[in-house]
Amino acid sequence: MSSVTQALPAQGAGQSPIAAVLKSSRSIFVGVAAISGLINLLMLTGSLFMMQVYDRVLGSHSVPTLWALSGIAIGAYLFQGLLEMMRARVLALVGERIDDEAGPKIHQAVIEMPPGATRGSAEAMQPFRDLDTVRAYLGGPGPLALFDMPWVPIYVVALFILHPLLGEVSVGSACVLIGLTVLADFRGKGPAKAASEATSKRNSIADATQRNSEAVRAMGMHGVLSTRWQTAHTEAMTANRQLTFAVGGISSISKTFRYVLQSAMLGLGAYLAIKGEMSSGSIIAGTILSSRALAPIDMAIGAWKSLIAARQSRARLTQLFTNFPARAKPFELPAPVKSLKIDNIIVTVPGTPQTIVKRASFALEAGQGLGIIGSSASGKTSLARAIVGVWKPVSGRIILDGAGLEQWDPVRLGPHIGYLPQDIQLFDGTIAENIARFQPDFTSKSVIAAATASGFHQTVLGFANGYDTRIGHGGAQLSAGQRQRVGLARALYGNPFLVVLDEPNSNLDSEGEGAVSEAIASVRKRGGIVIVVAHRPSAIQAVDKLLVMQHGEVVAFGPRDEILAKTVQNANKVVPINPAAGQPGIAMGQPSGAPLRLAGVAMGAE
Repeated sequence: MSSVTQALPAQGAGQSPIAAVLKSSRSIFVGVAAISGLINLLMLTGSLFMMQVYDRVLGSHSVPTLWALSGIAIGAYLFQGLLEMMRARVLALVGERIDDEAGPKIHQAVIEMPPGATRGSAEAMQPFRDLDTVRAYLGGPGPLALFDMPWVPIYVVALFILHPLLGEVSVGSACVLIGLTVLADFRGKGPAKAASEATSKRNSIADATQRNSEAVRAMGMHGVLSTRWQTAHTEAMTANRQLTFAVGGISSISKTFRYVLQSAMLGLGAYLAIKGEMSSGSIIAGTILSSRALAPIDMAIGAWKSLIAARQSRARLTQLFTNFPARAKPFELPAPVKSLKIDNIIVTVPGTPQTIVKRASFALEAGQGLGIIGSSASGKTSLARAIVGVWKPVSGRIILDGAGLEQWDPVRLGPHIGYLPQDIQLFDGTIAENIARFQPDFTSKSVIAAATASGFHQTVLGFANGYDTRIGHGGAQLSAGQRQRVGLARALYGNPFLVVLDEPNSNLDSEGEGAVSEAIASVRKRGGIVIVVAHRPSAIQAVDKLLVMQHGEVVAFGPRDEILAKTVQNANKVVPINPAAGQPGIAMGQPSGAPLRLAGVAMGAE
């Protein structure tokens, strides 16, 4: 039992679902150990059968005795085969249980990884590959060798019973094989880690090339990227070759040593039989026993490469669970309907000390709309990510209806938040499924309402299959503007209280920009809060508040027209000051596509 749990050591194992499953499976491992004991006792069948045939049947020429011994041996072999099948299946089921327990948590942890977070050389799919490695190891020959290892002394004792010299040779041979095992562990750790990192780097380059294939083809980057991939591939192959040579060479030495030992034991048995110190049947029995005594050690050496990979995979998964622990289910709060407050938050790039947002503070009430403007790299998108909980502030609080964002259950809060990021990521499925956030119980009415609010309904009806049109991986079947409209509809689905739109009109024409303004106005009209990150003035037509950011700091916050007049050079060409009564925003005919140009004077937040 303990041999299997110790075979995959990792610090902080108490935080890992893998460690939890192994701990809860102790009784199962006890049963497997008991079955292994019976299997190893039954493995003596061949030796005992040989001894009886040579010493009794051949001497007495008794055919009935031969039939009886053969029947007993066959029955023992069948029972042994049944037990071995049971043992292998039980260990495979333990591996599946680990997958069932850890898989969803790994998926959640991967989701928790914020965009732009530093992940070293690991790719996004690496945790799932690590889980497959751990599961495959538990279902392979490695754990079987560990369970058989404690029974090696039984065979050694049997050899001592046959003759002390046979036992002494077997003990010496076991020491040699154990030394080879330790050497395999020592020589395999470094190459295994290097091989894993090199393979991950190679796969990351291939994945990035595929995701940016349009730019690669258009700008003739094939050769450069192929060279980069080939270099990484060569490094991976070199590292894997070094690992194979390090562990495989020792495994070959071990097998060769066993072959030599088998012949040596046969020769030694024959010598002892000639000297009259053993029977002829004991020659074969001793050879078989010595082979069985050393087989678990040899099997462990053969599986050492898999063991090293499994240990490293478990260590990486444990670190993943430590960095992104499963959240305790918070107390269920009522749906937010009143306010949003940003209280002195500081936001850094995840995994680095680089500060992007510096002590931002403002408050919004139900029915208000906020436009966030500023130069590139001023922290607008980072602030938006923090507001919706994608990035966690290192200090300060984000408060909805008086409760900090950390007090909300993300699953329950999600339907009350709409988010349209700059980099719109859609999923392989239908337009309706993407708009409905893949909720299994969505209704056509709610999907159509969201599409209508985004101004996309009539466009969808123009598709041959309408809302049942499949958009492909990442929305590949749609144009950039259509993807943005689907993302906007998804953000508006279910009438969320807080809607955050990051440059929602970056890929839209004038008609699409009008739809965005109408969507913002509709959110405010129904009592929601909408925040728009904008470079183009058309995106802030329907907001009543404006926030200006420079170098990660809030330099101005207040009524839209007042802030525009103070901070935007071309304010009179973008949004008329004191617009006529009616729907707020830019009067028709105004140059809404003109870029916002901030004044050079930085103002303090109001």
